[in-house]
Amino acid sequence: MTYQQTLDYLFSLLPMYQRVGAVAYKTDLNNTIAICKALGNPEKKLKCVHVAGTNGKGSSSHMLAAVLQKAGYKTGLYTSPHLTDFRERISINGKMIPKAEVVSFVEKHQATFETIKPSFFEWTVGLAFDYFANQEVDVAVIEVGLGGRLDSTNVITPVVSLITNIGYDHTNLLGDSLQQIGTEKAGIIKQRIPVVISQTQLELISVFSNTAKELKAPLEFADKNYKIINSLVKNNFLHLEVLDKKRNRNLKFDLDLLGKYQAKNLLGVLNTLEVLKSKGFIIEDEVLYDALHQVQQITGLKGRWQILKNKPLIIADTGHNEDGIKEVLENINSQSYKQLHFILGVVNDKDITKILKLLPKDAVYYFCKANIPRALPETELLALAHKQKLKGEAYKTVAEALKSAKKNTKAGGLIFIGGSTFTVADALLLFEE
Repeated sequence: MTYQQTLDYLFSLLPMYQRVGAVAYKTDLNNTIAICKALGNPEKKLKCVHVAGTNGKGSSSHMLAAVLQKAGYKTGLYTSPHLTDFRERISINGKMIPKAEVVSFVEKHQATFETIKPSFFEWTVGLAFDYFANQEVDVAVIEVGLGGRLDSTNVITPVVSLITNIGYDHTNLLGDSLQQIGTEKAGIIKQRIPVVISQTQLELISVFSNTAKELKAPLEFADKNYKIINSLVKNNFLHLEVLDKKRNRNLKFDLDLLGKYQAKNLLGVLNTLEVLKSKGFIIEDEVLYDALHQVQQITGLKGRWQILKNKPLIIADTGHNEDGIKEVLENINSQSYKQLHFILGVVNDKDITKILKLLPKDAVYYFCKANIPRALPETELLALAHKQKLKGEAYKTVAEALKSAKKNTKAGGLIFIGGSTFTVADALLLFEE
């Protein structure tokens, strides 16, 4: 098969959560265990950092990978979903897996895997572990896909685990309370393996503490060890001053990730790196500052408060649940603009009423449908939005919505694109083209 035929095979024949939703979600690790066994258990050959959470796990994974790479380690990075290229999911030192590797892996293991009948995600996890092991990476940063306990990535035994913010998302699969969702995320905590929690959330302290105690896993809450003293966005950098409480010293960072929410993620990243240093990793302060100054350049991270154009100002962000949208709105409010034009597309398997209630009434909305089966039809989104007194029109595609928004935006206006990862992905493809 050609590379495109290989992708078509993966996308069409395997159930893919990002496209079709809950029917692709597996409630056990049996397939992943069988895949790993067929591959010679490559996951056992890897030193890993495992990252879970509702919001911030992607950014945190990229920050960790950037620092480890800059420190001289051959660093694998596995994340999901991808935005514009499937190969974004699997990279080493910022370079995506070659197309030829994807093709040869699928051809080599197709017959074996079809007897296992894995999902798209399970197949891709197998590809990532196999590629990282064959390339003999020094360390692999592995982001959880969904949840934690039953996620396909949860067959690894990491050097350290990191859990970021916990919020309401995928409640149909993970539970409808923070405690239930937190319990699923805590499922990545392993026997005697250190775990870092980025953000202390009162409802979840006992969930993480009890799990860690039961498994004799050293536990640290990053925001107890580090504190943000000052935060400022200026000259396309997020300037953060952080107090390292353990060493009683101030650290100053200039992040190229502009969302103010990155401050919460940074604390978890710093604490995780300290654990890695205690395990023998050598990471100098200058390397740390330098890497966090250029995370996007080093890793290729996209879609996190990403400025796509300056005139008019067009910004995209993949925040898509209640907590994520709150952070997006805080960032929007910190901008100086005359009129907000909001391009919004969402998925069809979530209750978006709470999100719609958060959105500003004085913005002009462009309700659209991303190019995936799981996207909510634009007319249905329009109807739901009108109930919340949001004003705008429906568009069949993100491209049509963007074209209209550009036409309507006058000098000093701001166009924001979001609501789902897939809305942002469609927009990024337009700008890349």
